[in-house]
Amino acid sequence: MFVYLLRRLALIPLTLFGIIAINFVIVQIAPGGPVEQLLAQLKNTAVSATARVGGGEGAEAGRGAASTQNAGSTGAYRGAQGLDPAFIAEIQHQFGFDQPAHVRFARMIGDYLSFDLGKSYFRDRAVLDLVLDKLPVSISLGLWSTLLIYLISIPLGIAKAVRDGSRFDVLTSAAVIVGYAIPAFLFAILLIVLFAGGRYLDWFPLRGLVSDNWSELSWPGRILDYFWHLTLPVTAMVISGFAALTMLTKNSFLDEINKQYVVTARAKGLSERRVLYGHVFRNAMLLVIAGFPATLVEMLFTGSVLIEVIFSLDGLGLLGFEAVINRDYPVMFGTLYMFSLIGLLLNLLSDLSYHWVDPRIDFTARVG
Repeated sequence: MFVYLLRRLALIPLTLFGIIAINFVIVQIAPGGPVEQLLAQLKNTAVSATARVGGGEGAEAGRGAASTQNAGSTGAYRGAQGLDPAFIAEIQHQFGFDQPAHVRFARMIGDYLSFDLGKSYFRDRAVLDLVLDKLPVSISLGLWSTLLIYLISIPLGIAKAVRDGSRFDVLTSAAVIVGYAIPAFLFAILLIVLFAGGRYLDWFPLRGLVSDNWSELSWPGRILDYFWHLTLPVTAMVISGFAALTMLTKNSFLDEINKQYVVTARAKGLSERRVLYGHVFRNAMLLVIAGFPATLVEMLFTGSVLIEVIFSLDGLGLLGFEAVINRDYPVMFGTLYMFSLIGLLLNLLSDLSYHWVDPRIDFTARVG
C-alpha cells in the first residue's frame, strides 16, 4: 500500500500540469481578457460580476497590476479606439501580455511550484491571500454539509433497504424525490422566506459567517454564533444533496442482502444485526465511499456558489465565479490550481478508505 501511495503522490504534479495546461490553451482561444475588461471600465461600459469590482476601483487596480504569471490573449482590443497606443502597450506590459504565451505559461508553472499564485488584476491583492481568506467559508459549508449528508443518508438508506417496499420506504422515497428534484438555491429562498425575516419568522441571520461582534463574544458564544449563521445555508445544501446518496446506499445494501453469503450467514443462526453490520455493511459501503470525494468537492466548490450569493457568504466558489466573469486570470488559475489539488488529494483519500473498509483490497497488486 505504501508503494501505491507514493505512486499516486507522484502522479499528482503531472495531473495538475495537465489540468493547468489544458485550461491555459482554452483561455488563449476564448474571446475577451483583462485588458479588454479594463479598457471597457475606462470607458464605463464594463459589466462586472459583482458590485465590488466597480469601474474606478477596477481601473485603478488594473493600472497597478504587475503580475506576469497568468494567461491572456493579445492582439487588437475592442474598446481601444481613441486611446493612446502607448497607454495600451503599458497596460499589456503591466498584465504581462507583452510576453509570448509559452513564456507566461512557463513562468506561471514555475511560480506554482512554490505556491506563488500571483496577484489579482482587479483586487490588487495576492491570490493566495484571497484564497486563504475565502477558504474558511467554503470549508465550513462543504465539511458540515457533507458530514450531515452522510449522517442522514447512510442510516436512511440502510433503513429503506431493510424495509424495502414498506410504507416507510414509500414515504421516504417521496421525500428523496423532492430533495432530488428541487435545487439547493430554491430551498435556500424558501428557508429565507420562512425563517430569516423574509415573510414569517426572523430566527436566523441572512448574511455572513459570523456576527459583527463575534470577536467580543465568549468562546461558547462564538461557537453558537457560528452555527447560528450556518444553519440555513447548510440546511439548504443538505436537503438537496442527501437524495442521491440515500438511494445509492439503499441499492448497495439491497444488492448485498440478496447474495448467497447473506443467506448462509442467516442459516447459521446469526442475528439480523450481526448479518447486516458484520457482513453486509463492509461490502455495501464500498460504493458509498467511492462517492465521498465527488460529494465533498461538489459541496466545497460547485454546489455552494449560489448558496454563497444568496446568504452573502464570500467563499471560494463565489471568488472563482467572479474571476471568470471579470477575466481575472490570476484568480481563475489560482483557484483552479487549489480546487484541482484538493480534489486529487480527496481522491487519494477515497482509495485509502477503500483499503480501510475492506483490507482485502490491495491497490499495490494493481498493474500499471
